[in-house]
Amino acid sequence: MSFTPSSPSPFGARRRLSLAALLTGLIGTAILALSMNSSLAAFTASITNSVNTAAAGTVIMQEQNAAGTTTCLSTDGTGNNVTTNTATCATINKYGGSTTMVPGQTLSTTVTIKNTGTASVSSFTLAPGTCTQSGNVTGSATDLCSKLGVVISQTVGGATTAVSPASSTLATLATGGALALTAPVVAGATVTFKFDVTLASTAGNTYQGLAAAQPLVWTFTA
Repeated sequence: MSFTPSSPSPFGARRRLSLAALLTGLIGTAILALSMNSSLAAFTASITNSVNTAAAGTVIMQEQNAAGTTTCLSTDGTGNNVTTNTATCATINKYGGSTTMVPGQTLSTTVTIKNTGTASVSSFTLAPGTCTQSGNVTGSATDLCSKLGVVISQTVGGATTAVSPASSTLATLATGGALALTAPVVAGATVTFKFDVTLASTAGNTYQGLAAAQPLVWTFTA
């Protein structure tokens, strides 16, 4: 008895062919979809900020006499720049500099302080230093600083107010600490100050020929 192999079913071959074609089609579709997704455009919007900067401002103090003929700047110190921004001004005498005052006489001196920097100043003070007495041909008195009364006033926006304590003398001014002045002082703003110095009417011959000196320190703080 002999065995004759059966022939492959045409139906099974067609089934395998259809499955292969289906898989090939699915793969092709997936590849096409990926290709289309990577190449198709989308709606977009953007803004580029091309100028983004920051810079430090400056605080520079200017002092002038009433006539505007003498000017001192805080940058007049070492290096003439804002690195130190501290200067000594010996050309504007707030107490008048007279050597001929008599009892009861008052000398008035006006100065202006201006913020010539670019930043607004939040604090403004005036700190009086120690009053010292001197003189070549002098009387015997040792308390001239207590016989020189001083009234300091400031004018801002047309309004004038006193900034020194009532009945101040050069001696008491030196011990009272820094005076708080009007602030803020915006860039470009000017404040006017007036100093009225009076030799007491009770000063007798023992005060003749005496002189007093007192440093004053203006300070801006931003």
